[in-house]
Amino acid sequence: MTQSVLHALERAGLDVGLFADVRPNPTGENLDAGVAVYRQAGCDGVIALGGGSSLDLGKLVAFMSGQARPVWDFEDVDDWWTRADPSGVAPIIAVPTTAGTGSEVGRAGVVTDSRAHVKKVIFHPRMIPSVVICDAELTVGMPSAITMGTGLDAFAHCLEAYCAPGSIRSRMASPSRGCDS
Repeated sequence: MTQSVLHALERAGLDVGLFADVRPNPTGENLDAGVAVYRQAGCDGVIALGGGSSLDLGKLVAFMSGQARPVWDFEDVDDWWTRADPSGVAPIIAVPTTAGTGSEVGRAGVVTDSRAHVKKVIFHPRMIPSVVICDAELTVGMPSAITMGTGLDAFAHCLEAYCAPGSIRSRMASPSRGCDS
């Protein structure tokens, strides 16, 4: 799949940089390596293909490509996102190949701070992909364990939203009964 995207971009006359060293639960060091490839190749946008880790890292590379501060300065705390230079966020195209994370429709990315051994959410309104290519055919070649796991993850996200205290359904339920009615 990646090769066909690369060939299509090259046929269109676009220079391409490829970063494929995406780790599950990407780290700050993984992000730095991705940003280095982005800058070295002279990219002006990111196409992120894959599951949640790939999409999150792609969004974070696009975000950090034009920032001068460390990524940890943009953690989803209070209004820290306002520290970012919004003009420094590159456009993002997301191509999810699994179901479940919803990263293709979110304005944040998760990255692990290896020194603190903590996952952190980095948020900015411009981190939402401007284009999403959602094609169920892209999930067909996934191993069955990945398909089942990400499908259950999608179900868990839906159930969580359905039962969350701020959901429409829970606001309609009586305050004492909540979501179990």
